[in-house]
Amino acid sequence: MGPVTTDTPRSAPSAPGSRRPAPAALLLDAARRNMRQYGMLVALGLIVVLFQIWTGGVLLKPNNVTNLVLQNSYILVLAIGMMIVIIAGHIDLSVGSLAAFVSAACAVMMVEHHVPWVLALVVALVIGAVAGAWQGFWIAYVGIPSFIVTLAGMLLFRGGTQILLGSRSLGPFPEGFQKISTGYLPAVGPNTNYHNLTLLLGLTLIAVVLVQEVRSRRRQQAYELDVLPQGLFIAKCVAMVAAVVAFTMTLASYRGVPVVLLLLAGLLIGLGFVMRNAVVGRHVYALGGNQAAAKLSGVKDKRVTFWVFVNMGVLAALAGVVFAARLNAGTPNAGVNFELEAIAASFIGGASMSGGVGTVFGAIIGGLVLGVLNNGMSLVGIGTDYQQVIKGFVLLAAVGFDVYNKRKVGS
Repeated sequence: MGPVTTDTPRSAPSAPGSRRPAPAALLLDAARRNMRQYGMLVALGLIVVLFQIWTGGVLLKPNNVTNLVLQNSYILVLAIGMMIVIIAGHIDLSVGSLAAFVSAACAVMMVEHHVPWVLALVVALVIGAVAGAWQGFWIAYVGIPSFIVTLAGMLLFRGGTQILLGSRSLGPFPEGFQKISTGYLPAVGPNTNYHNLTLLLGLTLIAVVLVQEVRSRRRQQAYELDVLPQGLFIAKCVAMVAAVVAFTMTLASYRGVPVVLLLLAGLLIGLGFVMRNAVVGRHVYALGGNQAAAKLSGVKDKRVTFWVFVNMGVLAALAGVVFAARLNAGTPNAGVNFELEAIAASFIGGASMSGGVGTVFGAIIGGLVLGVLNNGMSLVGIGTDYQQVIKGFVLLAAVGFDVYNKRKVGS
């Protein structure tokens, strides 16, 4: 039993001699099957266009696009892990407090005990893994609901942060540690008024995207599944290439690719592959979709659940490291409401309250929707109080849309 992905259409193969559906029908069917993911992509595009006009072009200036990536990097890291937790049918309320605890531990190690930053980074990730394993044990093997366990973890890690730091902030950190969040790829090659290494990465990404799309199309054709007509397929590829080119040129015209963006890309590719193609990924979807049926099918539900929370703990620790590196200090108030932002990003990006639905890419889209909203509203001078109200309505609309779709399918 595995996840339903958007890579392979679910329609039955055409009977020999039958007429193939018209392009408009294929588009309508594709839109219906991918309503949630495509809807969020369209919503993100509309939000970007709205604030680009409203801010007089400031939103998409190279320095602001880079700031968007840096400002939301730790939330995006958390959203990826939270999406997997929600797909498995659970929730984690402790990630913000765990991120704060890890950032405090890094500060104490590097500032007070002069631990090399590389060793502090490794210890931080180990702390996250141990914390995730601790919570995963109570959830998977003892059977306590994840809401209760992670609520207790939220209190425990927040208290631990206060114990480590009290009311003080510790900093600054070594330059190498700071570059985790604020560093950029080095400039190489001749002076072209652009960041050459970023241009090379953009070209590589375009090649990978096109190869992946062509391979996916041929695989679908080999199984005699419906695919988009060649003209529409070419239009889709052109749109994807244009988006990559625009983003690449924007970054290359400023300071190039931030280090943290490479980190996010690695998580997106690695965990996205695991959730789409690996056995453990299919088991996660199966558990969230129907735990009883998954157990009958041979899924080791306790082990899978345990490792889902270990993964979340490591990603929470990584988010804490990124946040501390960006702030250049460990503070007792770090991580406040991070868990709410990550949960909101997951649901906006396509997760379902009942579990079994969602993608890693969707978590990134949901996080970007919130990030662009935050940045755009700040640029036009909307107060933080109204910003919270607007984000609340966005979250409510996303979950309401999910409920509406389920009822429509059920009827």
